[in-house]
Amino acid sequence: MIKSESTGRYYYGHTSNLNERLESHNSTQNKYTRGKGPWKLAGYVEAESKGEAMKLENKLKRMKNPKRALNWLRRNGSVR
Repeated sequence: MIKSESTGRYYYGHTSNLNERLESHNSTQNKYTRGKGPWKLAGYVEAESKGEAMKLENKLKRMKNPKRALNWLRRNGSVR
């Protein structure tokens, strides 16, 4: 989960390389996040597999509220 410092919006996603993915969001490589940064890591959970990562991403998105998602990440992952 990343947060835009300019707009305050959050973006949820999964990746196998967190640093590389964050760099791509802060560049022009990602259509949704382009021009809305800078983006900072808000929180993350390490998953055992891609399938598990996708399920976790969908779980956070279904919460529909970044505060709820951040609270869940505090209890189950890592928040910055």
